[in-house]
Amino acid sequence: MIDSVVAFFENLTSLQKFIWIVGCLSVFWVLEGVYPLKKHQYNKWKHAKTNLVLLLSTMIINVVFGLLTVGVFNWIEASNFGLLNLVDWPVWVEIILAIMILDFTSQYVVHYLLHKVPFMWRFHTVHHSDTHVDVTSGTRHHPIDFIFRETFALIGVLIAGLPVAYYLMYRILTVLFTYFSHADISLPVKLDKAISYVFISPNTHKFHHHHVMPWTDTNFGNIFSFWDRIFGTFVYQDTKDIVYGVDILDAEKSDDIVYQLKAPFQKGLKSVPYNP
Repeated sequence: MIDSVVAFFENLTSLQKFIWIVGCLSVFWVLEGVYPLKKHQYNKWKHAKTNLVLLLSTMIINVVFGLLTVGVFNWIEASNFGLLNLVDWPVWVEIILAIMILDFTSQYVVHYLLHKVPFMWRFHTVHHSDTHVDVTSGTRHHPIDFIFRETFALIGVLIAGLPVAYYLMYRILTVLFTYFSHADISLPVKLDKAISYVFISPNTHKFHHHHVMPWTDTNFGNIFSFWDRIFGTFVYQDTKDIVYGVDILDAEKSDDIVYQLKAPFQKGLKSVPYNP
């Protein structure tokens, strides 16, 4: 059974990955309309347009990095480099370990740095400038922000010594959790809290999108929440207190794609969000 799963991901096509992205977006888009967390009065399609344009730019970058990873995977296979090549564990254990390593390096670590390194934060502000967080917000990344993320993903692949199938399993999972955590859906609080002990739940990630510190610098994870718990960056409060956006950019231009692409290059842009 597990061998069949690995074989499926080894032969995963670009069309299948695209269908997965569209499918996840569509499912959570519908759920937002039925079980919304925040009933915002905004043009959802206009808001989505900005975020989907940014998705297109990240998909193009992903193609370029995909070509790079082919060479990386070939080199790993030829050299037996990486942690997983030092052990002979059951496949299911290796898959879990691979997903954990990638989630830590290419999500938690780089996300933490995107907030703490002033130059990186400039580009990450575009993600936080969204004043109406919903499922499409998961696609909202400035191209240079996404390059940072993909670079750390490659580092994670090298550290772990991953086969391509494990990497693609991770990519499929991270798409699901990205849209799940950004979706404007209201789960029963007890269920959301229960999920948050292991995974990043919708409520958990919403605190990260609060417009000022200290919540802005919390809940950096994407799949697993225990990285935040281990490193003291986890928070869970009342979602009614959340105000989306980031105070250092013009909230009225949240859906202005030209402004968003140019914003990180503003000379007067503050390096950190406001801490009241």
